[in-house]
Amino acid sequence: MTQEIIEAVREIEREKGIETGALVAALEDALLAAYKKTPGAARHATVELDDSGDFRVYSIELPEDLEERLLAEARERKLEELEALEVETGERSHTLVSDDDLELDWSEVPENDIKREDVTPENFGRIAAQTAKQVILQRIREAERSMMYDEYVDRVGEVVTGIVQQAGDRNNVLVDLGRVEALLPRSEQVDGERYEQGSRIKAVITEVRSGTKGPQVILSRRDPELIKTLFELEVPEIADGLVEIRGVAREPGYRSKIAVESHTQGVDPVGACVGPRGSRVRMVVSELRGEKIDIIPWNPEPARFVAKALSPARVREVFVDDETKEATVVVPDDQLALAIGKEGLNARLAARLTGWKVDIQSDSEFAQAEAAAAYGGGTDEEFTGRCAAVLSNGKRCPNAALPGSHYCGVPAHQALEGTEPPVAVAVVEVEEVELEPEAEAEAEPSAHGHKDEAEVVAEAVEIAAEVEAEEPEPAPVAAAEEDESAAE
Repeated sequence: MTQEIIEAVREIEREKGIETGALVAALEDALLAAYKKTPGAARHATVELDDSGDFRVYSIELPEDLEERLLAEARERKLEELEALEVETGERSHTLVSDDDLELDWSEVPENDIKREDVTPENFGRIAAQTAKQVILQRIREAERSMMYDEYVDRVGEVVTGIVQQAGDRNNVLVDLGRVEALLPRSEQVDGERYEQGSRIKAVITEVRSGTKGPQVILSRRDPELIKTLFELEVPEIADGLVEIRGVAREPGYRSKIAVESHTQGVDPVGACVGPRGSRVRMVVSELRGEKIDIIPWNPEPARFVAKALSPARVREVFVDDETKEATVVVPDDQLALAIGKEGLNARLAARLTGWKVDIQSDSEFAQAEAAAAYGGGTDEEFTGRCAAVLSNGKRCPNAALPGSHYCGVPAHQALEGTEPPVAVAVVEVEEVELEPEAEAEAEPSAHGHKDEAEVVAEAVEIAAEVEAEEPEPAPVAAAEEDESAAE
C-alpha cells in the first residue's frame, strides 16, 4: 500500500467531515478481515498501518485462562448489542454467534502476557484492496448517518421547511428536508389539511430516532411552537425581543389564541403582531391553512386577563378565586353563546391560555343564583341579598331584599313573591308605575326604610344612564379574519 492511498483516505475524511483517523482504522479492520479469510490464519491477529502506507499483520497468542475471560466478556457485549437491536426493530433476532466472530478487547492486557509474531502473507494486496473498498464505503455511510443524527438531535423543537415527497398514504407523509427524509405521521397532521406532492410546508421537529438506515426525523404540524416561530419570522418586534409571546393555546385547524406582552414603552404588542392592515397575521394564517388566530394582550391581573382571553365576547364581570384558580365570568345574555364558542372551543382555549378554570354565566343565570342564595340564607356562600326584581331598563332593583324573601318592601315587588318555583328575576314595566299627585305628595319611606316603586324606577334609570356613560368600551382584540369571527 502506498502513501498516495493514505493521503486519498485522509482527503475523503476532510471532504465528508468524518473524524480524522476513522477511515484509517477502517482500513486496518478491512485488512484484518481479509487476512482471516486466508488459509491457516491465526485465531487472534491485529493489523498495524503506518503513515507511509506499509502494513504488517501480527498474530496474538494469549494464556488459556486469559483468553477464556476475554471471550466471556466479548460474548456478553455481543448479546447486549443484539438485545438492543431487538428493542429498536421490534423483531426477535436469531443470529448465531461463534467465538471466532467475537472481537476481544486486550487493550488493558499487559504486554508481557501477549506473544506477537509477524504473519503478513505474501501477495496480499489484491484481496486486501477488494475488502478494504467495501469496508471503507460502509464506514463512510455509517459516519454520515452518525453526523446527520448528531445534527438533527440538537434541533428538536425547531421549525424546518421541507418539500412533500410522498402524500399518497394519508397516514404517513414523507418530507424532504435536504439531507434527510422526515416523516409526518397521521397523529401530527392537522385535520382538513391536504399535502400535495411537491408543495412546501413548515413543521416542528418533535423527535429524532437512530435507525439502522440512518436517523429518522419525526415532524409535527400540531405543535404550538409552530405558531410562535411563524410570528417570530413575520414580526420583527418579536425577533428583536421588544414583544414577547407569553402563551399559546391552540386547537389545530380551528382556532388559536396567543398572549403577547410588550417590553418597550410605546410598542403596542397586539398591533405589532397584526401588522399594517393585518398583513403580518394574514401571512401566519395562510401558512396554517386558514386557522383563525386571536391575539390577546397579556395582563398580570388574572381577572382582566381572563376577560380578554374570552374575546371576541364582551365580559361584564369576573370573580376569581386565587386558591382554587377558578374564575366565574358574567357576560350579557346575548354574549353567552359567543363566549362559550362552538362546542365550547372559545372557553376551552381561554382556560388553556390563562391556566384558570373558567365558569361562564349569563346575567340572568348569575342574578338567579345570587338571589337564590340570598333567599336560602346560606352561610357557606357570599351573596349580596339584593332584590331580585329587574326593572324595564334591564337593571336590578338597588334595594335590599327582606329577610326570607327574594324581593324588597316595594308592594309591586312583593307581589311577585308568590311565584313557584321561586323566580329570581322579574320585570317591572316603568309605564305601569302611575302615582296620583296627592299620593305622590304623601308618599313616605316604608317602615323598613325602603324607597317606593316610583323612586326605585327613577333611581334605577338614572344609575343605568350613568353606568352606561362611564362604562368603557372593550378594547378590540385582533383576529385573523374579522368577518369570520363576527360570523361565529
